[in-house]
Amino acid sequence: MIYLLATLDTKGPEAALVRERLVELGVEVVVVDTSCIGVPTFPGDVTREAVFAAAGSSLEEMLAKKDRGVAVTKAAAGATAIVLAAFARGEVDGVIALGGSAGTTIGTAAMRALPIGVAKLMVSTLASGDVRKWVGDKDILMLNSVVDIAGINRISRQILLNAAGAIAGMVRHRVAESRADKPLVAATMFGVTTPCVQRAREVLEQAGYEVLVFHATGNGGQAMESLIREGLFAGVLDMTTTELADDLVGGVLSAGPSRLTAAAAMGVPQVVSVGATDMVNFWAPDTIPIEFKDRTFHKHNATVTLMRTTAEENAMLGQEIGHKVSSSRGPAAIMLPLKGVSAIDRAGEPFEDPAARKALFDAIRSSHGGVPLVERDEHINDPTFAEAAAHKLIQLMKSSCHAPP
Repeated sequence: MIYLLATLDTKGPEAALVRERLVELGVEVVVVDTSCIGVPTFPGDVTREAVFAAAGSSLEEMLAKKDRGVAVTKAAAGATAIVLAAFARGEVDGVIALGGSAGTTIGTAAMRALPIGVAKLMVSTLASGDVRKWVGDKDILMLNSVVDIAGINRISRQILLNAAGAIAGMVRHRVAESRADKPLVAATMFGVTTPCVQRAREVLEQAGYEVLVFHATGNGGQAMESLIREGLFAGVLDMTTTELADDLVGGVLSAGPSRLTAAAAMGVPQVVSVGATDMVNFWAPDTIPIEFKDRTFHKHNATVTLMRTTAEENAMLGQEIGHKVSSSRGPAAIMLPLKGVSAIDRAGEPFEDPAARKALFDAIRSSHGGVPLVERDEHINDPTFAEAAAHKLIQLMKSSCHAPP
């Protein structure tokens, strides 16, 4: 069954078109009306009164307030509650929503509450820009509406019919979830730490583990932290903690202040290193804040510019890493590659800075508490460093009863 979320006072004809196409395709549809101010063009299967009641409010209260922002917030909460309740009853195979900023806020709130693997499609006027705030750490497909969702025309009709076909296909041709027996390990990687993580993954796989690699681009770290809290992983190989640098300095790939907290809180065995903490990420050079104009930069590609972290910033990063890992409720270790933390932090490379590395390492040495600290006179991408990290994690997982069957 597919849940279709739309404000039926402004998106009624469009929602009706999608519903009709889904029915033609043989899919059951439940239309949820998330509107407030105007008059719905047709009644939803779940009325807006029911949506606001699910949010602990009422349509009458929203009409009295005459505050669109409050109404959108309540509609998002109500739609989420309704979709989650239906999912718990086994009635939700997918969710599709239509909208501009309000409809996107409401629809994706419900989608983000659902597990990964449930089909999620948002037809949005905002889908061609930065959609991270709506996608979050979930598998939401954003489809650009191209034109405003304001009437059926030769463009909107094609987009909406394609959307209906897409969500129907996702639901009807979903592959059954794999129930592999191998314990899962999470790992973090960046382009500049790829050799390390690839070699470590090989070692873990040979030892009987399945490795899920997360790209440390902010969203990747958020997704990993979320899945750790859901109890998915037997261990975490957090080799690339670069997102902490973006959060500290103001780069574009921050995973937020809760990065590097889930494994510690959940007692999941973890090996943590300092991969790519030598850099903060920005987009093209003309997007870099003016206060950084005198810093050291490296053009990673046409759209990404890297800025070298300073000794002072590295000292703060080291303190943060040490303190966060020291709070671990399960077995943990920190590994330091003394000869460099990324592909461009080594002799002859643009981010080579022994003083900054020393500040990072000294701060970790002073803040790691009782967590074992393993220092190796190697570069992070040396195969021997990667192998040592993988074997250390295997040791920690075995001591915590997370060995492969």
